[in-house]
Amino acid sequence: MILNVRVIPEASRNLIKKENGSLKAYLTKPADKGLANEQLINLLAEYLNVKRYQIEIIKGKTSRNKVVRISR
Repeated sequence: MILNVRVIPEASRNLIKKENGSLKAYLTKPADKGLANEQLINLLAEYLNVKRYQIEIIKGKTSRNKVVRISR
């Protein structure tokens, strides 16, 4: 499964919302040294009820717009 995710780093709380056919992820960590990407993977794993190793950012590692692959 492929998902488009819009990331908002340094938000006041961690939250995932569905919006216009994609996901919007609010993260408390800054977009520095991969901290936000790591938190995104943890949050998506919890939200989708999958293991962390099943989630891979395949596009946009340094962008707010990311493409994420979920393997089941």
